Amino acid sequence: MDYTLIGSIFLGLGLAAAAGFRVFLPLLAMSVVSFMGWMDLGESFSWIGTLPAFIALAVATVLEILGYYIPWVDNILDTAAIPLATLAGTGLMAASLTDMNPMFTWGLAIVAGGGTAGAIKSASAGTRLMSSVKTAGIGNPVVSTAETGASISMILLAFFIPVLAVIFLGILFFLLYKFVKKFNPLKKKSAVVEA
Repeated sequence: MDYTLIGSIFLGLGLAAAAGFRVFLPLLAMSVVSFMGWMDLGESFSWIGTLPAFIALAVATVLEILGYYIPWVDNILDTAAIPLATLAGTGLMAASLTDMNPMFTWGLAIVAGGGTAGAIKSASAGTRLMSSVKTAGIGNPVVSTAETGASISMILLAFFIPVLAVIFLGILFFLLYKFVKKFNPLKKKSAVVEA
């Protein structure tokens, strides 16, 4: 797969978004794509395409996905996954940008890749927490299945139709903005104070 600069940025954003739903799944996908020789990651990230990295990421992916199906364990995983998703998003974005100046690569990777993954993981952790409170954890497997499906969808779009991945990411951020605006506790407090 050969990507232009814009295509590489879109690929990185799509994979970072996928890391916001499942930390290890997009890393595993990048490992497979690199291992098969379909994508050159550059010298700094060539380790991702090795057999040991593939095995480690495959085990981590399976454990992560299974862990999210255990009520209350999933909430504990979210606590660790927020910073991990941010790091994974940063790394995925940086690995996607092979032909840029390192200063721009890492600046874009930290802000766009890490920011995207962190924002999505924070929102999904909040969704799971609400599900835990409202359904005593019974509804959490539905949330987990939706997150895994969203991660897989974003990975496929990022690799095959990067423009569509960024469009869906924009829609996702718009919906997240509307959700936060609707349920903003500070807005409700200020309305009470004004009354």
